[in-house]
Amino acid sequence: MTGSDLSIDDRRSPHGDDGRPGFEGSLPEMRDTARHINQGRLVWFNIGWVVVLAALALTLLGVAAIDTTQPGSAVRQFAHLLVGMVFALVVAAPDYRRLRRFTWPLAIISVLLLVFVLIPVVPEEIVRTRNGARRWINFGLTDVQPSELAKIAWIALMAEWLVRGRSYRSFSGFILTFLVTLVPFALILVEPDLGTALLFIPALMVMLVVAGARLWHVLLVLVIGASLGPIAYYTPGVLKPHQTARVEAILAQMRGDDSLDSDEGFQAARARLVVGSGGLTGVGKDHARALIQYNRLPEEHNDMIFAVVACRWGLLGGAALLGLFVLFSVGGISVAAGSRDAFGRLLVVGIISMIFFQMLVNTGMTMGLLPITGMTLPFVSYGGSSLVTTWIMVGIVLNVALRRPRPMQREAFVFED
Repeated sequence: MTGSDLSIDDRRSPHGDDGRPGFEGSLPEMRDTARHINQGRLVWFNIGWVVVLAALALTLLGVAAIDTTQPGSAVRQFAHLLVGMVFALVVAAPDYRRLRRFTWPLAIISVLLLVFVLIPVVPEEIVRTRNGARRWINFGLTDVQPSELAKIAWIALMAEWLVRGRSYRSFSGFILTFLVTLVPFALILVEPDLGTALLFIPALMVMLVVAGARLWHVLLVLVIGASLGPIAYYTPGVLKPHQTARVEAILAQMRGDDSLDSDEGFQAARARLVVGSGGLTGVGKDHARALIQYNRLPEEHNDMIFAVVACRWGLLGGAALLGLFVLFSVGGISVAAGSRDAFGRLLVVGIISMIFFQMLVNTGMTMGLLPITGMTLPFVSYGGSSLVTTWIMVGIVLNVALRRPRPMQREAFVFED
């Protein structure tokens, strides 16, 4: 038989001579079969629902804590929860892999929004300044914080960046990921919002480790980063006056010096008093409200919400809140570990690490372990754009969990060394 005797439509028996399956069908049919295999299947019973339930419990706990002193804000926060859950379901529906083609456009849009809030000629009716910070855009029904949207856009971009190639395994490529991250970092820092800006760095480090970056590169950057803190503090003009004052307040508190408790250390000192007043089981809603108002705790429904939880429900309530965050994080890590898709794994790792580090910083500053940074507690603190954004992140995690690994898919980030 010659080559001219064969055609693309020739068929073979569905079974070979040895009884194993053979090829059957035309090339278009074979392509359709391959496309169906690559799509994978939905798995409805998965660990991603643990992440959803933990997030829901944390948000409801936050609504109850906000209701301690601001019942009206608690009602609005519950409405934000409903909106966030709708967004999460919408995000969880389409295959997350389609997001890869939109990572750069989303990143560019988020950067433009970050630039927009910093333009001084924009009217106050559009960009509202609060406590000297320009972070919010007024869309009529609600205010939107571009830095919250930038978190999702940046995580998606970094996940796509690390999946595309292996340049980050060289030192120059490793540093390049930090240079890209400096764009949203610097813009958010200028707002100013030091707490949110700092979240990008540990999240990037975790994503790089999971992607297979060389550990000595990671350790070198950690050493350099740890040394930059003291250098920035002792170098005049690097930190703003209020940032330097907050560092001085935490240092004075560690020395047992309470001379700054009525000045720059006021918020931290009030938070510690409110946390300690809850005891083991808490003092209840009415007593907690009285204590918080008597101590004049600033931002009790926002940055200092953990102090309200510890006062109303005591040490056990605070431990329960931290336990829910651990459950949320363990569930997310399990979703990432169960995904052989590199993009999906990095999406989940970036989301979980950013939320977890934000929780550590917020609770640490509330208990007097870290300087005050003005950072909210994810899911728990009052705020429409922040709550909706974190629920969108939950929807992305659930999306990855719903997609079963493709048959015979290669394990992600496996290197010879």
